[in-house]
Amino acid sequence: GRVVSNFITQAIANAPITVHGDGQQTRSFCYVSDLVSGLIALMASSQETIGPINIGNPDEISMIELAQKIKRQCQSTSEIVLAGRPKDDPSRRCPDIKKAKKELAWSPKVSLEDGLDKSIQYFQTQLSTGVID
Repeated sequence: GRVVSNFITQAIANAPITVHGDGQQTRSFCYVSDLVSGLIALMASSQETIGPINIGNPDEISMIELAQKIKRQCQSTSEIVLAGRPKDDPSRRCPDIKKAKKELAWSPKVSLEDGLDKSIQYFQTQLSTGVID
């Protein structure tokens, strides 16, 4: 999904932020540098590491809370609008990273707020230079 980038670009433009469903469904978000460090830890692990290992951030947030947080961090005047939710959209997505913590001694370091700040700065720069519209 592209919910973070969609919410950020909508908020920067002060356009309506579209939340699909009732906004209570939860997701967890992993910042790219955490994903990369997790993959590096996995590649550096011993041959004894067997089977799937989830790399992600287990901290969940509802979609309505995410929209509100992004709106606040962008200092946006956007309205948050609820829209239809796809039938195949799960109410919860959250990785179990116990195996990554135990076998790789890995866990995410970047908070959602810090990751959003970095992403917002990136999108503001890209939009202001016309790289994306």
